[in-house]
Amino acid sequence: MNGVVLLSVNILFSYFVLGITLAAPIGPVNSARLDKGLKNGFWHAWIVGLGAMIADAIFMMMVYVGLVKFLDIPIVQTFLWLFGGFVLLYSGIEGMFAAKKLTIDYRSSPDSMLKCFMVGFIMSITSPLSILFWLGIYGSVLAKTAVTYGTSSLLVYTSMIFIGLTCWDIFVASLTTVFRRFLNDASIKAISIISGLSLVGFGVYFGYQGITALLG
Repeated sequence: MNGVVLLSVNILFSYFVLGITLAAPIGPVNSARLDKGLKNGFWHAWIVGLGAMIADAIFMMMVYVGLVKFLDIPIVQTFLWLFGGFVLLYSGIEGMFAAKKLTIDYRSSPDSMLKCFMVGFIMSITSPLSILFWLGIYGSVLAKTAVTYGTSSLLVYTSMIFIGLTCWDIFVASLTTVFRRFLNDASIKAISIISGLSLVGFGVYFGYQGITALLG
């Protein structure tokens, strides 16, 4: 009995770690999360992550109910590459232009929570990399779980993945709260410019992939 319980705990923990692993790689969402958090504080960084997690939940549900074939349509993939590239380019360029106006006083009138939420959601929902990541990783995990442990355990293990995502979101938001105490005007501007360049870089890559797919 103890062995069964220990095995279950180990399995749950492995899915929890998977959630953190999926959230941790540096990408557009994490760049935006750090930028918003360092400029505005904990809740703004957290809400960016929440928006991304809602998008992740949509992807997970699509895999769960078998709608993944819709995302295999070439025109859909091309649209996502192009639209995702546009969103990233716009966000990056806007962030770099806004950096010139940033000061310590800027943080007394931060970005709206809705704007931060939409940044995370749109960046994630339009990212083909996120789609491929979730369809590839979560799709295979879902299949393995169903075969090994039965369909009754799917929601339990999926919830552990989401707990991992949530913990990473809280960790990054807390990290930005600690770091922003040591920031001055120059460092805030530098971080915003670097973050903007990062988003522009991802946007160019997405756009290139979309154009290539369109012309191909």
